[in-house]
Amino acid sequence: MAEWTERAELLFRKEGLEKLQNAHILVVGLGGVGSFAAEFLARAGVGKMTIVDGDVVDITNINRQLPALHSTVGQPKITIVGDRLMDINPELKLTRIQEFLSPERAFEIVTPDFDYVLDCIDSITPKLNLIVGAKKKGVKIISNMGAGGKMVASKVVVKDISKTDVCPLAKVVRKRLKKMGVSRGVKAVFSIEKPDEGSVKRTDGTNFKKSFYGTNSYMPCLFGLHAGETVIRYILKKESQN
Repeated sequence: MAEWTERAELLFRKEGLEKLQNAHILVVGLGGVGSFAAEFLARAGVGKMTIVDGDVVDITNINRQLPALHSTVGQPKITIVGDRLMDINPELKLTRIQEFLSPERAFEIVTPDFDYVLDCIDSITPKLNLIVGAKKKGVKIISNMGAGGKMVASKVVVKDISKTDVCPLAKVVRKRLKKMGVSRGVKAVFSIEKPDEGSVKRTDGTNFKKSFYGTNSYMPCLFGLHAGETVIRYILKKESQN
């Protein structure tokens, strides 16, 4: 094993680290949630990753997103995060897809080659289609709900989508998924804290997003942490493919 994975191997054992090295994970969205989730996966020793994002760093991203610095404003997130992942693990087999995930494309992008999909996007229609696409192809997926408008870290939980509560985004996703034939079997990261309704701002509807909540520095990262933990622990428990 590589020297940099020594501490991970002590905890995961050699067999566990080998499982992570053989895993292929898809991370869709590299904002405040996805950028941290991708980094946690890379540092854990995941050997193959596909990352998807079509956005560039905006100055308003600086308060919560890993790739966002004053020096990176205007640069593609896929480039910054991808380069960072490769600097963490030069042996990582990384595929970068620089695009905004349209609703149609969301159905196509998941294949049975993936061991797990992390949905880290906040546009509802592409999110729904990504989930349904994963379910139809038999690929595990964890979907992140609304991290905005929240302050209490201890109220973030992971449950089946059918067990989500309080979160307005989760409510919409749950109801629309049911109409699309998916009622359960999807992990969701969400908060049981009521969002601050006074922090909502409307948008022009670009990229399938009509509004957003105010956010702080730690909640999106925490969602990414929970998503990353769920995936890593799942891979460690999988039966060896040998």
